[in-house]
Amino acid sequence: MSEFLSHECGIALIRLKKPLSYYQEKYNSPLWGLYQLFLLMEKQHNRGQDGAGMACIKFDMPPGEPYMFRERTTESNPLDKIFQPMIARFNQLVGEGTVHPEFPDTVKKNFDFCGELYLGHLRYGTSGGYNLSACHPYFRRSSWPTRNLVLAGNFNMTNTAVLNAALTATGQHPIFATDTQALLEMLGHGLDEHHEELYRNFKAQGLPGTEVTHRINDGMDPAHVLREVAAEWDGGYTLIGALGNGDAFVTRDPSGIRPCHWFEDDEVVAFASERAPLCTVFHRTPDQVKELEPGHVVVVKKNGTVRTERVKTALPKAQCTFERIYFSRGNDADIYRERKALGAELADPILKAIDRDLEHTIFSFVPNTAEVAYLGLMSELRYRRRAEVKQALLEAAKAGELDEKLVDELILINWPRGEKIVSKDAKLRTFIGQEKWRNNLASHVYDVTYGIVTPKDNLVCIDDSIVRGTTLRRSILRILGRLGPKKIVVASTAPQIRYPDCYGIDMSEIGKFIAFEAAVALLKERGQTALLEEVYRDCRGYVDKGSTELINHVRRIYEPFTAEEVSARITELVTPKNAEWKGSVEIIFQSLESLQRALPNHTGDWYFSGKYPTPGGYRVVNQAFVNYFEKSEGRAY
Repeated sequence: MSEFLSHECGIALIRLKKPLSYYQEKYNSPLWGLYQLFLLMEKQHNRGQDGAGMACIKFDMPPGEPYMFRERTTESNPLDKIFQPMIARFNQLVGEGTVHPEFPDTVKKNFDFCGELYLGHLRYGTSGGYNLSACHPYFRRSSWPTRNLVLAGNFNMTNTAVLNAALTATGQHPIFATDTQALLEMLGHGLDEHHEELYRNFKAQGLPGTEVTHRINDGMDPAHVLREVAAEWDGGYTLIGALGNGDAFVTRDPSGIRPCHWFEDDEVVAFASERAPLCTVFHRTPDQVKELEPGHVVVVKKNGTVRTERVKTALPKAQCTFERIYFSRGNDADIYRERKALGAELADPILKAIDRDLEHTIFSFVPNTAEVAYLGLMSELRYRRRAEVKQALLEAAKAGELDEKLVDELILINWPRGEKIVSKDAKLRTFIGQEKWRNNLASHVYDVTYGIVTPKDNLVCIDDSIVRGTTLRRSILRILGRLGPKKIVVASTAPQIRYPDCYGIDMSEIGKFIAFEAAVALLKERGQTALLEEVYRDCRGYVDKGSTELINHVRRIYEPFTAEEVSARITELVTPKNAEWKGSVEIIFQSLESLQRALPNHTGDWYFSGKYPTPGGYRVVNQAFVNYFEKSEGRAY
C-alpha cells in the first residue's frame, strides 16, 4: 500500500499455567511470560506504531498488596519505551539484593511485572486521538477483585452512540469518548450486576465474608457477562480482558471481521491477532494454532480451566480481506500463498497492457509488502512463458525446423524480467508546518534505481492497493517517470476501493477515494449529475429515519460504468500534469472475481463490493455520502 492508512491494532495475551518456579527451573527465568509477551508483540509491530501498552495480573497476592499493573506509551518505538525501563528496573532490584531471580517469590513480590497473566496491545489510532488516554489497555478499578477489569482490543464499533445511550438508560453518566470507553463501561456494568447476583446468593446461604469472596471468584463467568452486554454491539472486534480474580477472556465478533488465533498446552494459553507470531514465539506448527471461532469467547479461569462457547448469534463469515492483502505479515503460510495468488491473478490484464511484450518490460513492486504478490506474478508469467516455449519447440521439432538459432530465440528472448526499481527510504515525519514543504517531503519518501530502465521499456509496478491516489500523483509516478520508460503500469492487488470502512481501517470519508472521485467525474462528464442529488436524498432519508434495512444507496453511483471505465478515469486523475516525461500510464485493479479466487476463505470485501456484514456498515456508507454531499468533513461513525 503506497499510502499510509491507520488500521487494525494488535493484541496479545499470555496465561501461564504452571507456578513461576516452573519457568525459573525450565527457562532459567521467572520472567519467561514477560519475555514471551514482548516477543509476541514485537512480531506484530506491523499492527501498531502509534502506541503500545501491557498489563500484568498477579495471582493470590495478600490483601493490601497490589496485584494489577499497567504500562502504556505513545512515544516513538513504543515497545522499547515500555520494556527497556522495565527490565532496567528489574536489573536494579537484582543489583540491590531486593530480588533474587533464583527465588521467584522474591521477584513476584518486589517486581511489578512478574505475574501469571499478561496482556499486550499495539495501537494504530483510528479514533480517540493519539494521546496516552486513548492507549490500551484500559482499566476499571474496584476494591473487589471480580469488579476490576483490564481491557484491550482490535476493533471499531459502528454504533458507539447507541451503546452510550444504553449506558445512560441504566442511570449511568458515561463520558462520550471512544468506543473503547463505551465497551469498558458496558462490561464493567455487566460485571457489577453479575457480582451482585452472586453476592446476594452466597450471603443468603449464611456464608462468611471471606468465603463469599472465594465463591464469587470461582463463580464469576465472563461468558455470561458478554452474552448479556454484547447483544447491541455492531462492529468488528477482537477483545482481550482480565479480571482482578485472575480470570481472562478473549472474544471475537460474530462475522469474524477481526482476526484472532490461539493455542494451549500444559504450560501456557496464548492469543494473538496473527497466527505466525504464535508459531514463531512458542515454536508451534501452523496446525497447532487455532482460529477463535466468530461469535465465541474463550474463558480461562484462574484455576486453569479453559472453555470455549458462543456468546453472539452466528452471522455469515466476513473476514477482512485487507488482512490478507496487506495488514498481516506475509510469513503466515496461508497468507503467503494467497498473496502469490493475488499477483498471479494480475497476469492477464498486465499482459494486455504491455501487448505481451515481455522482452521490453521490467517488473517491480512498491511498497515492500507487495513483494510476495510480485513473486506470484513472476511465477505465473514464467510458467506461461515456459509453456509457450515448450509448445513452440515441439512444433518446430515436428516440422523439422528446430535449430540453435530458434532455441536461442525461444529461451533467451521475451523472458519475464524482474528488478528492484523502487525503494522506500523512511516513514515521512511531518515536522515541517507549511503544506507545500510537507508535499515536497512526501515526494522524496521513495527512491528509484537509475540506469536499468530504457526508453524502449515498459515498467510494471505491483502495489497492494490504491486508496486515495495521493502517493501516486505526488510521488511514485513522478519519480518513476524520471527513469524514462515507454509506459508505466501500476497494478493493484486489491480491487477499486469504492466504499468506506468502519470496522478497523480509518477510511470513512468517501470523497477522498480515487475510485469515487473518478465515478463522480464520469457522471459530470456525461451529464448525469442528477444521480448525485437522487442518491443524496435517499441517503439522507435513510439516515434521518434510522433505517436498519441493508441498503447501500451509494452503489448506484458506480452502476453506469464498467470497472474498466473507472480505472481509465483513475489513470487520468493520477497521471502527473506538466511532467517532463511524456510516456503513457495505465492503472490496473484486481477484479472482485479474481480476489475471491485468491482468497476463498475471506469474504469481507465491503470496501470493494459495498456489501457490509452488519447493519452498522450500511448506516455508515449512507452517512458517508451525506457528509460528502454536504461538504462535512470527518468520520461517518
